[in-house]
Order: sequence, then structure tokens, then C-alpha cells
Amino acid sequence: MIHILLIIFIITLFYMSIANRLMTYIKVLALQGVLLFFVVFIQLIEMNPVNLAFILLETIVFKSLAVPFFLSYLLKRNNITREAEPFLPNFVSLVITTAIVVVNILIANAIEDSHLDKIFFVVALSTLFFGLYIIATRRKIITHVMGYMVIENGVFVLSLAIGNEMPLLVNLGIMLDIFASVLILGIFMNKIGDVFKDVDVDQLSNLKDY
Repeated sequence: MIHILLIIFIITLFYMSIANRLMTYIKVLALQGVLLFFVVFIQLIEMNPVNLAFILLETIVFKSLAVPFFLSYLLKRNNITREAEPFLPNFVSLVITTAIVVVNILIANAIEDSHLDKIFFVVALSTLFFGLYIIATRRKIITHVMGYMVIENGVFVLSLAIGNEMPLLVNLGIMLDIFASVLILGIFMNKIGDVFKDVDVDQLSNLKDY
């Protein structure tokens, strides 16, 4: 069952690579949060109940509800156009995403380690590199925030590979780090929205110190 959930997680990356609407990105992030919720529940079922409950609560509340709601608010607050405006065509993005997944599968197969859960390894690294790809190939700053959230999901999947030994402190650190980053970027975007009519990466070159 857990492998099916992780495969669906990979499929969301392919879907995101060809999506043009920012709301679609937000919905995919929410879906990834739900998938991670069930992965955590299955993978860490033997963990201390208190720690497991905290991780499950963080996953469903933070990843599936709070972050998507916050990003939706930023879209409305700054009157950002709904198009993602990628630098590359959708077909090229799909090919590159496929190449990322295939390369990571080959790397996982080349590693001979009985302690390595290859499906977690492939999904985690594919998500990390895809997040970087989103950041590098999208025009709007808000899509960079979404790419950062995808990267965080990849880190989260990688931490789950540790299994029931994953310390609560590590997960708490991830949650606080991402929450602070999104909050700071949100304030930053609100300020830019007061100056520019649309939040495009190219506009940053016009910012000056007065």
C-alpha cells in the first residue's frame, strides 16, 4: 500500500510539470500533503503514539491545509494572474521530469545497500530535484515558494526512510523552518504586491535601495 501511495506521489510531480494554473499547483501541494499523511501513518505505525500523533497532525494541518490556504491568500492579496508562465513548454517540462525520475531510479539500483529503501530514495530525490527545476523554470516568485515547498516534501519523504527511529526534534525543526520561510516570503510578496501589479521574477531587477 505504501508503495502505491509513493507512486501516486511521483505522478503528482508529472502532473505539476504540465500544469499552467497556479491554483492547480496549490491543489497538488495539498494532495501531496494528504498522501504524506497516509505514508506517515503506515510507515511509522510502530512509533511512540504521541510522536506519531504530532507528526500526523503536522502533516495534515500544515502541508494539506495551512500552506495551500496561505498560498491561495497570497494569490488573492496580490492580484496575481492565475497563469504559472513557465520558461519552457509543457512537453519539455514533462520530458525533463521523466528524466529526473529515471536517473534517480538508475542511481538507486546502482546502490547496493540492504538498509536503503529504494522507493523512498527515488521519490525523495526526484521530488528534491523537481522542486529545484520548478524554481529555475517559473517566472513568478510565488511559484518559487511552491517549488520550495515541493523540496521540503522531498526532505520529509527522505526522513521517513529512517522509519520509526526518526526523532521528533528533526520533524519539529523541519516544520518550524518551513513555516518561518513561508511566512517571511509571504510578507516579502505582500510588499512587492504593493509596488508591482504582478509578481514576476524579472521585476526584482527593478528593486533599488533608497
